[in-house]
Amino acid sequence: MQRDFARYPSLAGRQVFVTGGAGGIGAAMVAAFAGQGARVDFIDLDAAAGAALAAGLPGVTFHAGDVTDAAALRGAIEGVIARAGRLDVLVNNAANDRRHAVEAVTPEMWDRTLAVNVGHAFFAIQAAMPAMLAAGRGSVINFGSIAWRVKIGAMPAYTTAKAAMHGLTRSLTGTLGRAGVRINTIAPGWVMTARQRADYLTPEAEAELARVQPLPGQIAPADVAALALFLAADDSAMITGQEITIDGGWT
Repeated sequence: MQRDFARYPSLAGRQVFVTGGAGGIGAAMVAAFAGQGARVDFIDLDAAAGAALAAGLPGVTFHAGDVTDAAALRGAIEGVIARAGRLDVLVNNAANDRRHAVEAVTPEMWDRTLAVNVGHAFFAIQAAMPAMLAAGRGSVINFGSIAWRVKIGAMPAYTTAKAAMHGLTRSLTGTLGRAGVRINTIAPGWVMTARQRADYLTPEAEAELARVQPLPGQIAPADVAALALFLAADDSAMITGQEITIDGGWT
């Protein structure tokens, strides 16, 4: 079904930085912000996909890199601020929800999973804070998940990290808010990216999703991007410290 999404005049000309923007939800957000007239920089490990996405969108710049490399992530964000003179929106989207059993988790895997799913967000915020605090405005959007709330046990390191993401949001709400900077968490349900369809959407899983999700249909990356636009725009100027769920009514 073709839908017409809202336009946000306040996003025109804004400087946005997205982590994990080369595919899935991240790519949908990069395209959505660019469509609003924002200037968008994004970072991702997938150099080919990132370069292809940026080449097709006006005002978009791709940075190839690993978000778990805190120094490289900081360098990319500080480079954007130096070039643009501002950073208005930070979207901490990068994640890896690879399934894993409790017995298979090693200390190294645990550390890596938390680094990509929550650790990078802290260091991205740390790098973005000085510019946002100096400007007295800005929006930080963290990405959680409903996976821990619905007790999915097939990826304990991932669900732990995603539960912690809103703790990070709440921990920084006062620090940022007193300077006029907002921070919120988006908690998606099962979003049907190409990867999810290819790797995990079996007929049995699709039937179970239809059973637990009251709204018919499946959540698309564009649905999540639409929520991110709202949280970035001035239309949500008095919303901060919140976890906003988009899961079709599952939880």
